[in-house]
Amino acid sequence: MQTIGRFAPSPSGRMHLGNVLCALLAWLSARHQGGEYLLRIEDLDTMRCPRSYAELIQEDLRWLGLDWDGEILYQSERTAVYEKYEAILQEKGLLYPCFCSRAALHAASAPHLSDGRVVYAGTCRDLTPEQVAEKRKTRSPATRVRVPDEEVRFTDGVFGAYSENLARECGDFIIRRSDGVFAYQLAVVVDDALSGVTEVVRGADLISSTPRQIWLHRLFGFEPPAFVHIPLLCDHDGRRLSKRDEDLDLGLLRQRFTPEQVIGALACAAGLTHRPEPVAACELAADFAWDKIPRHDLFLPDVFRKER
Repeated sequence: MQTIGRFAPSPSGRMHLGNVLCALLAWLSARHQGGEYLLRIEDLDTMRCPRSYAELIQEDLRWLGLDWDGEILYQSERTAVYEKYEAILQEKGLLYPCFCSRAALHAASAPHLSDGRVVYAGTCRDLTPEQVAEKRKTRSPATRVRVPDEEVRFTDGVFGAYSENLARECGDFIIRRSDGVFAYQLAVVVDDALSGVTEVVRGADLISSTPRQIWLHRLFGFEPPAFVHIPLLCDHDGRRLSKRDEDLDLGLLRQRFTPEQVIGALACAAGLTHRPEPVAACELAADFAWDKIPRHDLFLPDVFRKER
């Protein structure tokens, strides 16, 4: 079976080095296996994700030498597709309206996991039709999907065995927001499956999303892809890079470095090379292997050090 990888950025800002690292490793893995590399723009929230940022992502990928195959898929154009799969969940009796506010979800009485995640307590799960009608008068509901008391296991390409009990460690999760925008969990499953994606490469901060996505894949009759979660990239004081802080985004980097310098430095940070010397992405594909990637957070090479 041919490998089909993908890079699926959310265009809420200019790509930073952590995004570039993910794009690079996904590209190297797909090309090493002689497979395809797709580009998907995860712009479900169009207010936060203007098309101008999506265009910059494409420009930056070309500058880095990370080409993609086929047409670009924009999630903002796929509402009708997601509605079809929402209807499947509705027909199975798995959906219900949720009127809980963010504040209520983070209340002290709600179950919290060690990593800070809040497990939904099922507050709205068994509302009567009369209660739902009354609550709708003052608040538009989100839509949640009921999860079973089921352990979902998978083997990650970097971190190895991982498991999660959906009921105890996740809880019923949102598949459509109160403003009508489809949630990431549903959209990513549908798009990966319908695009034929066989390998998902993304940051380690998303590993806890994987069990519920595998469950949705199986529920819809899809074969789940292989998952590879990569260590997160940190600056020199250990702070993880974020678009919110405009950390070393491509707009700044392109003024200071060549594409080969950026690729070479990131390859070294990820354990693919011994020194941060300039190299083109295409020169790394032949020897790429996931077992070279460490399981701990990665740190920026000194070449990217800047005054703060």
